Amino acid sequence: MKLIQILKVAVIPVLTVFSFVSASNTALADYLNSEGSGGNYRYELWSSDDNDDYYLKIWSNEEDPKSDSYSTTGEFPSSREALIYFDCSYAEKNLPECSQ
Repeated sequence: MKLIQILKVAVIPVLTVFSFVSASNTALADYLNSEGSGGNYRYELWSSDDNDDYYLKIWSNEEDPKSDSYSTTGEFPSSREALIYFDCSYAEKNLPECSQ
């Protein structure tokens, strides 16, 4: 009987903590922040739950945005840096930031 009580006191709280930790990891999602275009390309700007990471999905203007024919860029620390990357690399804009 004591063994069952010890298990209830020790195991149940540990399992509860693990379930909260695993639930918080699975609850993370990405969010669409904005859409736009430039040059021959369109983009979607996405961010993580905590706004720590941003990335771009980029399509040719000729492609359907609902298709899987997009490319995904790496992670950026801010939406501004992601959009500057798009403007410099895809929209072919001549911004001061492009020369950095």
